[in-house]
Amino acid sequence: MTKAINAALLKNMILSAANKLNENKAYVDSLNVFPVPDGDTGTNMALTFMSAAKDIAPKEFTSAADVAAAVAKATLRGARGNSGVILSQIFRGLSLGMAGKEEISVSDFAQSVQKGCDTAYSAVMKPTEGTILTVIRFMAKSAVENCEADSIDSLFAAFMAEGNVALDKTPEMLPQLKQAGVVDAGGKGLLFIFEGMQQALDGNAVSLLDAPATVQSASAAQQAIDPDDIEFGYCTEFIIEKYNEKDNANAFREKIAPTGDCLLVIEESEIVKVHIHTNNPGFVLEQAVKLGQLINIKIDNMRYQHSNIIAEADNTAPAPREKEPMKELAVISVAAGEGIAEVFTELGVSYVIRGGQTMNPSTDDILAAVEEVNAKNVIVLPNNKNIILAAEQAIELAEVNVRVIPTKTIPQGITAMTSFLPEGSLDDNVDAMNEAIELVKSGSITHAVRNTTIDDKEIHEGDYLGMREGKIALVNPDLKETFNALIDDMVDEDAEIITVYYGEDVSEEDAEELCGALEDKYPDCDVYVRCGGQPVYYFFLAVE
Repeated sequence: MTKAINAALLKNMILSAANKLNENKAYVDSLNVFPVPDGDTGTNMALTFMSAAKDIAPKEFTSAADVAAAVAKATLRGARGNSGVILSQIFRGLSLGMAGKEEISVSDFAQSVQKGCDTAYSAVMKPTEGTILTVIRFMAKSAVENCEADSIDSLFAAFMAEGNVALDKTPEMLPQLKQAGVVDAGGKGLLFIFEGMQQALDGNAVSLLDAPATVQSASAAQQAIDPDDIEFGYCTEFIIEKYNEKDNANAFREKIAPTGDCLLVIEESEIVKVHIHTNNPGFVLEQAVKLGQLINIKIDNMRYQHSNIIAEADNTAPAPREKEPMKELAVISVAAGEGIAEVFTELGVSYVIRGGQTMNPSTDDILAAVEEVNAKNVIVLPNNKNIILAAEQAIELAEVNVRVIPTKTIPQGITAMTSFLPEGSLDDNVDAMNEAIELVKSGSITHAVRNTTIDDKEIHEGDYLGMREGKIALVNPDLKETFNALIDDMVDEDAEIITVYYGEDVSEEDAEELCGALEDKYPDCDVYVRCGGQPVYYFFLAVE
């Protein structure tokens, strides 16, 4: 029986966990609620955690704390999709709980799991139960309750059992899961990670294989957050250098918590990093200065901002290019398809990260793009709800001022760029772009990759899915009928412009024929058609 985890054992547990998840990523992908071929939970989590495995595999460590810190750093930068970002926060918390420990005792590990849970919940603005967060919460509670177990093995057995109980309960917490007849994909992925760690603990570590291959799949519906729900207008970030290292930030955290949301207070010895969305940043700073000296203060006036789930990293990483003189402001956009990329470039985007559906760029990919544009201020357009969290995580790591416009669709991103003024200030542009994305209706058409039922709609593999704002609006076995019905659903008496971007699987002739009929049907609307060349989605549609 194992009484404590040293550096060598923890490293082996992480490598085993990474490969366990990698081997089972396709199964986790299959649990996604939506049947569309979009960015997958299993693939995103595997790519995120494999980034940690690749980083630590060739290294030697003298303490368990050093292993945990390396894993936290690698997963933070390698995080892909909502599930990957939340996973990175869990291991960030684990690292904080293990800080300074040469070996990890039973009690240390239990407290670290609780710290991982707390950190993950703090990182998500509106935590959704019935997800990976629920699973880690049940596991953390069990770990703390069993912190006096006689061995690490006994602790693992207890909290793994509780994790499986929590996973089985997720369909009762999320109607979407129950209707689809699945458990939460992110929660299952997390259990695979801890199962891999447990196997290494038992002496049966899963051998580390090559990096995971690309798998096409879908993001979980429950991760979406409506930007209209945002209440607090100032994104406030700073660092406190404590007057007394022995003081803790608990009282400060409790004092400011009622004044906002998206609160993150990360305490590391004499340093406290603070992030909060609030309507009263002055009050927050007044409370902070009681604890210590304030540095790196950044307060952004934001109208809407929110935290919300592939290819290999080499396929989405920005290609190196010659550095330009540092500019005042630049925009980075995520897009797949040559035509879509050209549109963004024509509108003033400085750098296009190739990705989106099936290719969720990591936090590190976004950071690399930020470095390439060489600007003092950078605006990022994720254009996909499953990339927003990774983009917002880049804010903490970037050395320049980065702002994220929460664009969930390609049409939103394009509309945001029509409001961009290169000579305008950062705040003015952010405000204008946030306002602009509220004025466009977004639609898209893809196909179902499996049989399922969503919102009482019976879906069969191969059906065409008409999506509005990322939600399935209609299902039809005929592409032309899906196209016309979706346009009918989007156009109202206020509509003036209809724009159609056709994908790589649609011919120019077919697109022109469909759009020609629109001109006859909607004589009061200007109709524009353009080759987007995007994979996975037959059409992106915008109505303004």
